[in-house]
Formats: sequence, structure tokens, C-alpha cells
Amino acid sequence: MSSPVLNHAARVLKLVQTGVPADQALRDSLTQDRHFTAPLARRQVSQAVFTYFRWWRWLAPKDSLQKQLEAALALQARFDKTPDSFKPEALAARAVPEWLKDEIPWPEAGAVGGNRPCATELAWLRQLQRAPTLWIRTKQGLEAKVTTALGHCTPPPAHHSLLTAFAYSGPTDLYRTKEFQAGEFEIQDLASQLVSHACAPKPGETWWDTCAGEGGKSMHLADLMQNKGLLWATDRSVRRLTKLKARAARAQIFNYRAGEWDGGAKLPTKTKFDGVLIDAPCSGVGTWQRNPHARWTSSLTDVQELATVQTNLLNHVAPAVKSGGRLVYSVCTLTRAETTAIADAFTSAHPEFEPWPVSGAQPSALSAQLFLWPQALNANGMFIATWKRK
Repeated sequence: MSSPVLNHAARVLKLVQTGVPADQALRDSLTQDRHFTAPLARRQVSQAVFTYFRWWRWLAPKDSLQKQLEAALALQARFDKTPDSFKPEALAARAVPEWLKDEIPWPEAGAVGGNRPCATELAWLRQLQRAPTLWIRTKQGLEAKVTTALGHCTPPPAHHSLLTAFAYSGPTDLYRTKEFQAGEFEIQDLASQLVSHACAPKPGETWWDTCAGEGGKSMHLADLMQNKGLLWATDRSVRRLTKLKARAARAQIFNYRAGEWDGGAKLPTKTKFDGVLIDAPCSGVGTWQRNPHARWTSSLTDVQELATVQTNLLNHVAPAVKSGGRLVYSVCTLTRAETTAIADAFTSAHPEFEPWPVSGAQPSALSAQLFLWPQALNANGMFIATWKRK
């Protein structure tokens, strides 16, 4: 990479050292520097910064930030060419923080503990060290139109036959395309799309997206409902709800109501819903490939505190699910405390709900709890649990 790119990336890293998250530092820095308005230059700076945090524990802290960036990019090039040249033990020790070691319920029996990672853990660690894939979701019926216009679009793995999901690998700034401006597609990770498919809302039903954020899943649910029925979208952040409304207008989504809800016991409406989605705040371990800086800012204390928030959210919204209705819980993390422990505790505490197979997110899924592994999807990691009210 050129010296201007490395120098600018170093300035971003200095901003991060003051406590600013890397993604925010990149947004603030790149928008202020007129030399980095071109999509390619912006991508190169972002790539350098995220590569730095991906290989942070391999770098010499006494070197200048420019030298560390060069070393990180060299490590990335070596890994991309021959990933087996990095020992599994080294990846387990350096790619993620120590506290995570015993926090993920690996599917292999006896996999927890020890220095050598199990097969699933090793595959996950290798996935973390790769650059993430950019996924888009087209509106229903516009798949051919959008992908033909954009080009460079590839459908997901064969076992996920989602007609509107595509991996984009082209050079275009998607936000500036006329198709995006017309609301014909959204930039949305594949794992997030699978959460909406697990909900499987039907046209005419009434659904509630409780922690809607800026509306990614809300927009998808509304599209699956064919703009019919009613979708409540709530969040505690007014700023996020403002962005949700702007996105809904662009996507021509009209069957929704947006409102504030702080996650407390007092619900925003007395409506009984056919389905409720809790895409809960979480530690975000499943997004560490896309946001490697978060590996070094998250802690076990965060996990424990968020588990309390997640438990309260489930308990508070349970009465809003009508008889025969479904409750869907999702988190973009993989820690035991925020996934299986939360789901098992809710099942025990609420006999009025029965675990229900997570259909739609994965073919032939018979379990009421589902892990979506990044290495299997080439996307974020996600956990989904579903129940049906008796």
C-alpha cells in the first residue's frame, strides 16, 4: 500500500488510541480528508486499519504505527496465500482474547480447554482472520434486475436457498448506485437475513421488532410480509429510529409503526402479536471478523451484564405474544452465557411457551436453538432460538 494510505491509517489508529471505536474513527477521519473521497482509497484505509487489529497480537508494539501496519498487511497476505502456515495453537492464543477460551459451546465433545483448538474452533479462528464478505438483500421480485445492474453478485451457499441474498465483490460504492437510492436493495449481512427468515412472518400478520435499531431486520420483515399487516418497530434510541424511518421511506415500506421503548416492563402497546423478534443487544462476538477492533474492547464483564439485559427483555415481551404466536430470540454472538444459557433459562421459567424448531434459517432444522457459524456461512456468527406460545 502507498505511503499516504499507511499514514492516514496511522492517524486513524492514533484516534482509536484515545478511546474512539475503530469504525467511528474511520468514518470521522475519512469524511474530513478530501484526499480520501474515492471509494478505492477509502477501502484501502479501512482495510489497513482492520487488518492491523486482526493481527494485533503478532505486531511489535515498539515499532511505528506505519511499520506495524506494513507488518499486519504482510501477515494478511501470507495468511490469504497459505493459512496452514499459521499454527492452530498460535491462532487460539493470539487471534482472540484469553477470556473467550471457555465461553463458546463448541459442538465437539470435550472441546473446551487445552491449547490446541478443536476442529470447529480452528475453522472459526481461520475465518476471523479473513476479510469479511459484503452481503446485500434485494427486495422480493427484483433479484434479477438488481444483480444484473450491479454485477459481481454471488448467491449464498447452496444449502441456504435464499432468493434475495447475494455476496457482492465488485468495486462500486453501493450506496451511490441508483438501485440503492431507489430502495431496491439493502446492505445486510447474510446471518441477519436468516434471522428474518427464521421469523417467517406472513402477509397480514402483526409482528413486533423490539430492538429494531436502524431497521435492517424491520425492513426485511416488512418485505416478507409484502407490505401487508402491521409491524411495530421499537428502539430506545431516537437517532436510530430516525434512520429507520428514512430507510423505510427509501424502501417504500408503509406497514410499520416506529416508537421508543427502553426495554422495560412497561410495553409500548397493549397489542397481542402473532410474532415478536428480540434481536437483543449482545457482546457481538459473531461480528469479530467484520469488526476486529471489538475483540480487544469486549470483556467477560460485558457478557455477564448483557446476559441480564437479554433475560429481562425476554421476560418483559413474553406477555405480548398471543396464543399460538411465536417468539424469536437472536444475538450476533456465540458465548454460552448469551445463547444457550438464556434460551434454556427462559424455557424453564415460562411453561406457557414450548420450544419451536428454527425453520427458515436452515433447511431441515429440527432444533429450537441454532448456531450460525461464520465459517459455514462466510458471514457473521449468530444464535437463534424460537418458541411458540401454547
